[in-house]
Amino acid sequence: MEDPRKLEEGFGNVDKDHRDKKDDHQKEITTTSGLTEVQKEEEEEEEEEQTPIKQKAKRVATLDAFRGLTIVLMILVDDAGEAYARIDHSPWNGCTFADFVMPFFLFIVGVAIALALKRIPKVKYAIRKIILRTLKLMFWGILLQGGYSHAPNDLSYGVDMKKIRWFGILQRIALVYFVVALIETFTTKLRPTTLNPGRFSIFVAYKWQWIGGFVAFVVYMVTTFTLYVPDWSFVDDNAQRYTVTKIIKQQYVKCGMRGHLGPACNAVGYVDRQVWGINHLYNQPVWSRLKVGYDSIFSFKFCFIHVSLCFLQACTLNSPSSGPFREDAPSWCRGPFEPEGLLSSISAIISGTIGIHYGHVLVHLKGHAERLKQWISMGLVLLIVACILHFTDAIPINKQLYSFSYVCFTGGAAGIVFSVFYLLIDVWGLRTPFLFLEWIGMNAMLVFVMAAQGIFAAFINGWFFKNSDNNLVNWIQQHVFIGVWKSERLGTLLYVIFAEITFWAVVSGILHKYGIYWKL
Repeated sequence: MEDPRKLEEGFGNVDKDHRDKKDDHQKEITTTSGLTEVQKEEEEEEEEEQTPIKQKAKRVATLDAFRGLTIVLMILVDDAGEAYARIDHSPWNGCTFADFVMPFFLFIVGVAIALALKRIPKVKYAIRKIILRTLKLMFWGILLQGGYSHAPNDLSYGVDMKKIRWFGILQRIALVYFVVALIETFTTKLRPTTLNPGRFSIFVAYKWQWIGGFVAFVVYMVTTFTLYVPDWSFVDDNAQRYTVTKIIKQQYVKCGMRGHLGPACNAVGYVDRQVWGINHLYNQPVWSRLKVGYDSIFSFKFCFIHVSLCFLQACTLNSPSSGPFREDAPSWCRGPFEPEGLLSSISAIISGTIGIHYGHVLVHLKGHAERLKQWISMGLVLLIVACILHFTDAIPINKQLYSFSYVCFTGGAAGIVFSVFYLLIDVWGLRTPFLFLEWIGMNAMLVFVMAAQGIFAAFINGWFFKNSDNNLVNWIQQHVFIGVWKSERLGTLLYVIFAEITFWAVVSGILHKYGIYWKL
């Protein structure tokens, strides 16, 4: 089996005999931060044959630990977010723990791409592998989040093709990986092998990657603020679920405006309704938990001046938790919205661009201090830009729209966390406390599918006694955790920590010991 601990940083010097011996054992590995693969042979080809001294290249453990942290965070907010709503996705503007998951994935995708494609002997071969991996990610994304799988609580499977969800987490990762990796591949002959002196030399050396990110930024910003959004309507299939009054399934939303950043009339949602079709969008958007929302009949400028007229209606009084809709809730509260949509995914390309910059620093700069200086300064600049944009109300931090301030805020946070991990694990050698994150990071695809997507829990739920609710998972949760602690919230949190995160950390550690990894 493949050994993911073979990934190397830097350009070590290895003689030919030693290199040939290592070539017999090198295979593909999985860097499932973006659930992409980094190949050992791509790392080995970069090592220059300058001296006959055999050296063992150093492994950057931070990569696996950061990837594992992202998976752990996803499990925590997905399964404990209902009990602790404040760690779940922000209903609209703002940022919670859950809102860091996607950009952290995309960040580490970029880092992995930089390491995997440091040198590309055969461009056509690299392009073919990029396309293949992209298609694999798209396939798994549609299978797991398109509606075919109903895990873990519903034991049935299958999806109505008229309502299949085309975009999701893995699909967004696939798009970002595809674009960023292709830019890195096509510009391989345009970048220098060594950096010129200067603080910004690494930015100049990889200017095409930043140009690609800038193009994504321009496309997103121009579309968001100039695209005209007309009125729209939808059929509310869940109307009976949320109200005991008269059921009206056909809902209308009045828009007719440009540059709106509220839930109802933004360009991000409009693009998805036009491209995918309104029946193929996510039908349980987080904005349904809004306590106060925009009234869509007013423009953004009008709302800025007449705040009291715009913020009249709430979706639910249970905010930030989900709950019954108010009888006077605006119609858009029940509407579909794709949080991993097309336009917002174009903005997400910038997250991958930030990540690949951190990978380039890892490749070219050898000293720990040099790397940390570049990383931390970049992270702080991004955080400052995000705070200025958000608190001046220029561009609010918003995960659903994947706003530019959100890109900067989460990208800066990812850079700071990555730097702290690197300092603790790879510089100071404090590796033991983070081993469980490394193990999960090495088998991130496995844990993502089995735990985060509930496939393993669904398998266990399939073995029940008399009725489907009487299964081992529910018994453990009710009797071992909630029943013992006499608290549903605390019991749910402890269940997620011990029965899910700890369990999969142990499983991943065992699989690592035997060299078993799920490749994509």
